[in-house]
Amino acid sequence: MPLGGVGLGLMLVGGAAIAQSSVTLFGVVDAAISGFTNKSEDRYGRSATISQLVLRNSGYNTSRLGFRGTEDLGGGLAASFWLEAPITNDDGGGIATFSRRSTVSLSGGFGEVRLGRDHTPTYWTNSVFDPMGQVGVGANLLNSIGSTSPGRDFKASTNYPRASNSIGYFLPSSLGGWYGQLMYSFHENVKYDPGTVTPPGVNAAGTLNPGTVAATRAGRYVGGRFGYANGSLDVAAAYAEDTTGDNFYAGTTDTTKTANVGASYDFGVLKLFGELSHEQRVRDYAIRPIGGGTPDINLDGYLVGFTVTVGVGLIRGAYSEVRYDMHTAALPNPKSSKVALGYVHNLSKRTALYATVARISNKNGAALTINGGPAFLNNATYTPGVATGYDLGIRHAF
Repeated sequence: MPLGGVGLGLMLVGGAAIAQSSVTLFGVVDAAISGFTNKSEDRYGRSATISQLVLRNSGYNTSRLGFRGTEDLGGGLAASFWLEAPITNDDGGGIATFSRRSTVSLSGGFGEVRLGRDHTPTYWTNSVFDPMGQVGVGANLLNSIGSTSPGRDFKASTNYPRASNSIGYFLPSSLGGWYGQLMYSFHENVKYDPGTVTPPGVNAAGTLNPGTVAATRAGRYVGGRFGYANGSLDVAAAYAEDTTGDNFYAGTTDTTKTANVGASYDFGVLKLFGELSHEQRVRDYAIRPIGGGTPDINLDGYLVGFTVTVGVGLIRGAYSEVRYDMHTAALPNPKSSKVALGYVHNLSKRTALYATVARISNKNGAALTINGGPAFLNNATYTPGVATGYDLGIRHAF
């Protein structure tokens, strides 16, 4: 066949494939003027203030650009892909990676099997049952506890709110309102057996090892979420274990165990939200040292919130609280509380103006900050206290 005929044939084949598929371009562009103020105090009650005024993205919805598509394979089967990239429209950046979601899946009457980078089950509970959607200055404190806790060397989770290298399974949508998700994320570390065959090096403590400290399980995530949604009611519970660090020579493995349960009920004009969350950070020892080793950390939190529809507008409010149990009698346990209030004015189905204000109160060494804001002045002299912030912005979705 002449080259022109080959090109025409490829175009026809490609056209036939497109005819059996659907591909959608979608996204959100969200920009806000945001202000932040953090106040720390010394033991004499004197304060030190850190403030910042910025134009930023993602004050109401996270800015993004994505492509998704589905091909009908027949017999009830479908193949799908989803590529979603964050964008920083305030400075023209983004779309360097599809880090928000990058999956390919096969679905049918059995449900859906999804491979790639995706939201974790425990994240969904925090997001769905937060009137602020975990975005902007109003994002609840149950989102903030993914950061490193005060007074310990536990690493923060690398699998919140998403996990890479994951296999996920979703229940089919034909179960009368019941839904569920299971996820396993590979750590993808190289395994050495025995561990002493790793290349020589110096460990974090400065001690020469026969080989470098090789992570063997850090990065692994396993979790699940199950719920029921019917009419006005939606309730779900999730549990996960995330291996955040390990040290072959020290014989330790660090794991973050998270359990949460949330619910919402829509009365029509008024919708109520609630969530309970428990997180435990555990260090397991091959041989527990004299003195018991590093104590665990427990974090308990809750959220209550609401939305009220007023004409084309939506009033949003939430209160959240987090308490740390450091398992030490030397100092009182840290705790933080947050109140957030916002209003969204919908100019159309895709465009909205919004305003949100929030205030965090930290006690006993807690240092949680407003989402997107600067860190506290936190040293031997000053202790973190109150953080406040606001967003004034516009969101357009397409």
